[in-house]
Amino acid sequence: MAAEDVKLIGLWASPFVVRARIALNLKGIEYEFLEEEPGKKSELLLKSNPVYKKFPVLIHGGKPICESLLIIQYIDEVWPSSGFPILPADAYDRAIARFWAAYIDDTLPTEGPALLDSANEDRKAKAKEKVFSALQQLEKAFVDCSKGKSFFGGDSIGFIDIALGSLLGWLKASKIIAGINLLDETKTPRLVEWAERFCSAEAAKEVLPEAEKLVEFRKIAHAATSK
Repeated sequence: MAAEDVKLIGLWASPFVVRARIALNLKGIEYEFLEEEPGKKSELLLKSNPVYKKFPVLIHGGKPICESLLIIQYIDEVWPSSGFPILPADAYDRAIARFWAAYIDDTLPTEGPALLDSANEDRKAKAKEKVFSALQQLEKAFVDCSKGKSFFGGDSIGFIDIALGSLLGWLKASKIIAGINLLDETKTPRLVEWAERFCSAEAAKEVLPEAEKLVEFRKIAHAATSK
């Protein structure tokens, strides 16, 4: 579906940007991806998000929308009849989806830097414990929310799927960088199966970064900041 003047400001390696791209793909919305340069912030980004000065920013008809989860909800509400619904129709189910998406953001991305910190083993061990605990909670949430179907959202990718699935590239990269297998078949077997389905979905596979590319991206970013 051709959309009217839709732009997305972001960086390919950001899981939060990936969220917005998956949501746009699910809805079949055409958009212009405005790639930011790593370590720099464009004038358009600063103008579009003067409060937090970070991406992603969705610009629709010249109006900016910030914060990844809010962007996903906006996309779902503005194009309700396009593609697949992202949030559940039932008010209770919508509240539950928002709860788990917020839980994901409160637990997983915040521990990422500590997980990859090879210089501080104690900090790394605590972060690893927190992430494993969060993933086991999400394993239980998947059982409850999916109701025996393929995704948290049921038959198709939904709000929780996008929130968690956008992090899969970095979860896999952590195994290469730090030797930590976060998606363990013995601890979270249903999430492992879900992750394979999510990564194979058309809306996700073309924008989900490969783990190896993220590892290389991190090396370059670290080299640039250490100069």
